[in-house]
Amino acid sequence: MDIPRIFNITESAHRIHNPITPEKLAALGSALRLKRGARALDLGSGSGEMLCTWARDYGITGTGIDMSRLFTEQAKCRAEELGVADQVTFIHGDAAGFVSGEKVDVAACVGATWIGGGVAGTIELLAQSLKPRGIILIGEPYWRQMPPTEDVAKSCLAHASSDFLVLPDLLASFGPLGYDVVEMVLADQDGWDRYEAAKWLTMRLWLDANPADELAKEVRAQLTSEPVRYAAYTREYLGWGVFALMRR
Repeated sequence: MDIPRIFNITESAHRIHNPITPEKLAALGSALRLKRGARALDLGSGSGEMLCTWARDYGITGTGIDMSRLFTEQAKCRAEELGVADQVTFIHGDAAGFVSGEKVDVAACVGATWIGGGVAGTIELLAQSLKPRGIILIGEPYWRQMPPTEDVAKSCLAHASSDFLVLPDLLASFGPLGYDVVEMVLADQDGWDRYEAAKWLTMRLWLDANPADELAKEVRAQLTSEPVRYAAYTREYLGWGVFALMRR
């Protein structure tokens, strides 16, 4: 079980696998008013930066599940590095359908709502692990401005413009699901730059070290096209945020 190898290559040097910066990740933890001993669940936990830094800074405990074997190992190493290996656990596995055996104060899926078949399904899944009056965290893209054509939407790596909502509509969509939006932290263009542009050096160094690899042609094509595609489309049209929800 693993994610497609191309992602393990392009994001192998990332600590955060989405456009949020370390500063904004810390701001999110502060905004949630986390209490020492609070328990968190992170579905699609990547390299574990959220759980590890919040364990260090706010004294939480938690469990992360991710399909990437590489990212899960990196998360365990990060926990050791920050001295929180006794507070957080990382599991290599499929987070789809995962329900915690112990109810948690914060249940998160930050940038991987495909786990539940979309936002609504992921919220329903996370709610099964949540204590009463707990907080759900959803990380999700939104349109900063609607793409003028479907080709532009696809150039943002969406299947169609209907994949995402503009921010007011995304916020409004949580109400009919029975949730209040109680906080949000939005990525900015610098965060997008750090997430996307950091891949380019990783790809170039990987190509230099692995010229005969079976994926070398695909990685070379991405490195050639991605800077211009990203600057022309994703950077201009696509936003991203983490939204904190509580059941009404």
